[in-house]
Amino acid sequence: MNDLSRLFAAHQPAVEAAALETLRSGWWLNGPRMKSFADRFAEYLGVSICIPVANGTDALELALRAVSNQRGPGAEIVTVANAGGYTTTACRQVGLVPVYADIEVCSQLLAIESAVAGLSEHTAAVVATHLYGNTIDVPALRSAMDAAGYKHVAIIEDCAQSHGASIGATKAGALGDLATFSFYPTKNLGAMGDGGAVATNDPTLADTIRRLQQYGWRTKYEIRLAGGRNSRMDEIQAAILEAMLPHLDAQNAERQQILDRYSLVAKEQVRFIARRDGSIVHLAVALCADRQGFRKFLAERNIASDIHYPILDPDQAGWSGLPMRESSSGLKASRDSVARILSLPCFPGMTDGEVDRVCSAIVDWKA
Repeated sequence: MNDLSRLFAAHQPAVEAAALETLRSGWWLNGPRMKSFADRFAEYLGVSICIPVANGTDALELALRAVSNQRGPGAEIVTVANAGGYTTTACRQVGLVPVYADIEVCSQLLAIESAVAGLSEHTAAVVATHLYGNTIDVPALRSAMDAAGYKHVAIIEDCAQSHGASIGATKAGALGDLATFSFYPTKNLGAMGDGGAVATNDPTLADTIRRLQQYGWRTKYEIRLAGGRNSRMDEIQAAILEAMLPHLDAQNAERQQILDRYSLVAKEQVRFIARRDGSIVHLAVALCADRQGFRKFLAERNIASDIHYPILDPDQAGWSGLPMRESSSGLKASRDSVARILSLPCFPGMTDGEVDRVCSAIVDWKA
């Protein structure tokens, strides 16, 4: 599904130089590399503040704590059920109740009407997950929430799969009240280890995030905010991410070209999800009439595939019996889709021959 050694080989001199310089500096946490990356990534996104943290799930947890700080445990978070459980995991850590809205089948993204139907007097935030690099129309979501009387409810963009995506001239990450990023190695902008970030234009929220990521400190060793933790990005990961950032747009274009080739040969049995204007490609995801049969067909041709994600959040056994609810619209589209989604290889460094093999398999399947 991915070969990260190719990405390293393509950028080896710059990555090695950045890592070695950082190691030699003797400053490996909370130093100039983290600040430099934060400033550059904020500039790229078009936001005023970027706060690097240890990983993407920490970013979600910190963002949720920040927006629900005055609400207390039991407040609700509207989210989707088909995005791998990461927002639900963060909700469970904070003591918030996930409320699952349905999706649009064609895009696999949050359905705005369903999200609005899930709002209540207990709602602290809506998490808008830009799944697979496909972008939710956050301005339209904001307008619908405002019109329904929920102007006070925050929107958190989950940008773990949408580095470089946009709505019009505005980048994903600059559309909501807060945005969270993961830099897991397979992301469009990936570290060589773990990493995450929270982005915002709101200095008050940013101050809360900074306190929460450092034990709730106001000053060193003085805790003034409950719910704090230790969540830091190390200097080497920051240095590597800064070295890779200038190549993000080109690598996004490479993923797009691969998916374009797949889409040209796709047919009724294997239909790739619709892309929104401004979207980027994180995964090449199709809806398949016979997923099990197609996966077997691909495996026989030594072509990898995966399912992102095979179990909806409310159906996870580990969360059975815990507080949750569904939007009044139900989850019909989510449940119809979860048995049909399939991801095909799509990553920077794929050869033309490898892309041709996948295209041939799509054509040959039930030809």
